[in-house]
Amino acid sequence: MTPKGEESPGPVALAERITGALVGAAVGDALGGPVEGYSPDQITERHGGRIHGIVGPWHGDAWRTARPLAPYHKGDGHVTDDTLMTHALVRVYATVRDHLDAYAVADHLVPDLMTTPRWIPELEAEALPLQRIFLAEKWLVARLHYGHVDPREAGVGNLVNCGAAMYMAPVGLVNAANPAAAYAEALDVAGAHQSSYGREAAGVFAAAVAAACAPGATPESVVRACLGLAKDGTRAAIEAVCEVAARYTDFESALAPLRAAVAPYDTVGPDYRSPSLGARRPSRLHAIEELPVALGMVLVARGDYRHAVLGAVNYGRDCDSIATMAGALAGALGSPVPEDWAKTVAEASRLDLWEPARALTEVAREVFRRDVERRRAHEEAFARLGGAGCAD
Repeated sequence: MTPKGEESPGPVALAERITGALVGAAVGDALGGPVEGYSPDQITERHGGRIHGIVGPWHGDAWRTARPLAPYHKGDGHVTDDTLMTHALVRVYATVRDHLDAYAVADHLVPDLMTTPRWIPELEAEALPLQRIFLAEKWLVARLHYGHVDPREAGVGNLVNCGAAMYMAPVGLVNAANPAAAYAEALDVAGAHQSSYGREAAGVFAAAVAAACAPGATPESVVRACLGLAKDGTRAAIEAVCEVAARYTDFESALAPLRAAVAPYDTVGPDYRSPSLGARRPSRLHAIEELPVALGMVLVARGDYRHAVLGAVNYGRDCDSIATMAGALAGALGSPVPEDWAKTVAEASRLDLWEPARALTEVAREVFRRDVERRRAHEEAFARLGGAGCAD
């Protein structure tokens, strides 16, 4: 997809996949924001049926004071912290212009959050991103800037949620068509932010995005790539949810079955706004809810962007993050993001949704060229050691 939504002839090229993923993630985020935290039944009651596009705040004009969302203007096409963090990571790539690690988070991402005012759509004001992000992301600043913790270990002790996974699409895009490399890089980057299954989900989501960029990729091939890399409860949850998702072709009938499939792995519990005492703690048996459900919705939708994102939005619970992930995957697969949604979100959020994609495409190409040079240097050195084409 080009910035104007025009389809390119022939195979979907790198630039179009990166644009589809990043614009798709932002639009999914904006659609899910106003109904985050509610159940499918509550969403239906509030909106008189399922959501089919951009909607206004849950509490209407009372959004400034109505709890628990105040003072955030969620809805009307405003992106949330998922997109703010994704774009911040793109800026880090644009600065480093190479693969990232946990130290890049400390050296570049944290200062970006702390020192540079930006337009925050939900606050309808220019502010430091630090003033908008959730506690799990503020942890980055507390641990890395104030605590001087080794960046590779800074995620230990944070609440375990989707905070790191939600903005890992750029890692998958820089490693387009190489899921294993995306997984490894995202695990390193996310080590500064999360541990346990939160960190694992970040690695698997990046791998999923990379797999979605491969020529001829399908929702099924993306899931296979995830299952080939995922560990412990994350792998079990993806397998369980996607096995159920394969039986459905419409999100309406899949909503309850997908929730039932992921429930045994989810620590939050049935009441999203009142998590259980065991919620968001490290575990090898559990998983975040958002990634398996996003993959499931992409399967149900057969990769169609509109269907996958609307399924994620109407699922409720942490649906802005679910729709962010589903939107990134469907966009990377080449399904076009509806032009009217993208235009409305860009204008309402006062963001150029296409500029980060242009910047990241340049970086991805530079990094690939550097990777080729490094690989060839290694091949030459290994051959000189007698390791290539020589019998012991």
